[in-house]
Amino acid sequence: MNDSTKSPARRALQGSDFPYRSALLANLSALILLWDSPALQGEILAKSGESIDQQSHATLRHLLAWGPMRPTALAEVLDTGASHVSKIVRRLEGDGLVERTTDPTDGRATLIRLTDEGEEAARGVYALGDRMIAEVLQDWSPADVGRYTALTERFVKDAIDSATRMLERGLLPPQR
Repeated sequence: MNDSTKSPARRALQGSDFPYRSALLANLSALILLWDSPALQGEILAKSGESIDQQSHATLRHLLAWGPMRPTALAEVLDTGASHVSKIVRRLEGDGLVERTTDPTDGRATLIRLTDEGEEAARGVYALGDRMIAEVLQDWSPADVGRYTALTERFVKDAIDSATRMLERGLLPPQR
């Protein structure tokens, strides 16, 4: 089946599928949807021989990046509900990858943290990401990778700064 006959849910979107005036925004939207797709990630993980499911991968990745988190904060970064996080955490606890501890700032609250084995598994998740980007860039020259990396770092910094301003004032139309 060629790309044009696949259902919209199975076809990777291109920048041209988005009606933004900005080609950059359209292409970023396509990339985010592609790489943030649980179905795509799950399928890649299964074909890679991974025994840990996509939701557990995301949980390990966030816990390594952010450190111990309350279940509500973990639900927020995973964009899911508390009951779903409880299921994921129980599964990871059963595998010895996470544990619940008391929040030192509030003895009534619980934190979810990686065990030593969980930290090792989380580093493996990041290694998969490194393999993924290496495959994407395999035909790029080192100079192109360096230029793109520098521009991406600048873009992310400016996007964070802009988000901070937008959170203060909203998204206002351009001044004339």
